[in-house]
Amino acid sequence: MPSQQLDNLVRIGQLRAESATQAEIDGLMRSGAARIKDAENEQLSVESRFDLAYNAAHAFSLAALRFHGYRSENRFLVFQSLQHTLGLSPPKWRVLDQAHKKRNLVEYEGGADIDAGLLEALIRIAREVESGVIALGQLPR
Repeated sequence: MPSQQLDNLVRIGQLRAESATQAEIDGLMRSGAARIKDAENEQLSVESRFDLAYNAAHAFSLAALRFHGYRSENRFLVFQSLQHTLGLSPPKWRVLDQAHKKRNLVEYEGGADIDAGLLEALIRIAREVESGVIALGQLPR
């Protein structure tokens, strides 16, 4: 199901049109499922849970983008594309963008102040994205 907005991003070099395989999507979903399950483990530190939830959200979001035949190396675009791949509302993908910015602070600047509210929203939205990808079903043959 091509999207005019996503096709426009292909034209300007922000995305690539590239067919996915079901095995690739299944692998992303397995990776995301393992991470989100661990992110929900309240015995882990908030920092670990955030990292796991963020990476789960990215895996699920990338699976949605790949399902529709696009690829991006830009994590922000993977999250932003959810508006077109799963119909995720802008306020929800903006939470993922906020998590992306926080992740970059942690990864590249050593910041570690993870807000519990952001973590819970991240987990909730990651689960919603997971459900959305599951609802897409299998790739057409």
